[in-house]
Amino acid sequence: MFGRTRYQQGSLQRVERKTGPDCWVFRWRDADGQGIRHRRKLVVGTVADYPTASSAEAAVAALRMNINVEVSRAAGQPISVRDLIAHYKEMELKLEAAGDDAGESEKAFSTKQTYRVFLDRWIEPRWGHLRIQDVRTVAVEAWLKQLTLADGRRMAPGTKAKARNIMHALFNHAIRYEWLAQNVNPITRVRQSAKRVRIPDILEVGEFQSLLQELALRERLLVALDATTGLRRSELIGLKWSDVDFDSLTISVTRSVVSGVVGVCKTEASRKPVPLVSAVAEDLWLWKQAALYKRPEDWVFASLKMKGTKPMRPGMILKRYIQPAAQRAGIHKRIGWHTFRHTYSTLLKANGEDVKVVQELLRHANIKITMDTYTQALSPAKRDAQRRVATMILPERKALPSPNWTLLDPRASAGQPVSDRKIW
Repeated sequence: MFGRTRYQQGSLQRVERKTGPDCWVFRWRDADGQGIRHRRKLVVGTVADYPTASSAEAAVAALRMNINVEVSRAAGQPISVRDLIAHYKEMELKLEAAGDDAGESEKAFSTKQTYRVFLDRWIEPRWGHLRIQDVRTVAVEAWLKQLTLADGRRMAPGTKAKARNIMHALFNHAIRYEWLAQNVNPITRVRQSAKRVRIPDILEVGEFQSLLQELALRERLLVALDATTGLRRSELIGLKWSDVDFDSLTISVTRSVVSGVVGVCKTEASRKPVPLVSAVAEDLWLWKQAALYKRPEDWVFASLKMKGTKPMRPGMILKRYIQPAAQRAGIHKRIGWHTFRHTYSTLLKANGEDVKVVQELLRHANIKITMDTYTQALSPAKRDAQRRVATMILPERKALPSPNWTLLDPRASAGQPVSDRKIW
């Protein structure tokens, strides 16, 4: 079966193969240094890679721009925003996890995902048909003002600001390839506030302790870890036992897991070691004894359904266990994984901790996200700040009989399963 889409430059054809799925083939002609034109072809991918002609055409648009990068610039041929988006996706937003050797420009998988959603859902439908030089600052501002979500609600200022910033990155991509004559980004002067409409919920100390009482060991440990380290949910479920050092009481945050894809953390600051308070370390050790998967290379919170090959899904844990527990505890706030990170941040600030200590505990890449720039925080100061928060939110427990990790629970000799014990 053959299908062909003709372009002003080249054509796309679906070609049958004797074995395997059909493939998409792009054919074009170009001239060599002597002006002689030659036929060229390139297999774009299979129908498994690009199920529809439109998806294959989008890949070809980016390919054609690469082939004609010098010709397009010299001849001043028009480039549409739709073609620019296709090229930007191909060059910068391939949905594959960044490796450990990813460069500074490599975006995290979650960031690529977010960029693609904004480009597909809002930016391309409105601006795709225009030439890149026809996009105007004032028109973009007017468009942002009336943006709505799929359910018709007004888009929040922070979300609009994200749309504006993604468009700015898109046009910076055009400037990098010298497709804008004046090398001026029209989005630079677009004004859009990112002010929050709603302040995120945080938990009071009493609410947090009530929540812990309603949770079983695994979920209780996840919440306690989040609220005493400030780890993001992708970093929490990305932990492996080799990342936990019980001797030095630290956690090495080296990876994040988003939508089942393992990648590097967002920034260099995110990859710094995190101190671990002893009370949570004790519970983490108990969990290791109960866990089915406890080798150094195993996930700390491994999925039983996936037989330990992948970590658990944080959204499922939140919806199935943590949010119902909050309801049982009489907490009627909007509870998400970031609630615990916000609570940690708020308590650090309420305790009057040095702003640099707060920044490093939250592992913000930029001090502006936290407050202002101060001197480098020392590790003892970070541990003291973390301990003060942990003392506030974790219920007081009885002294342990021995520092030996295997004797942490005096009831261990009773033969009671670790996963059933109440440890608070």
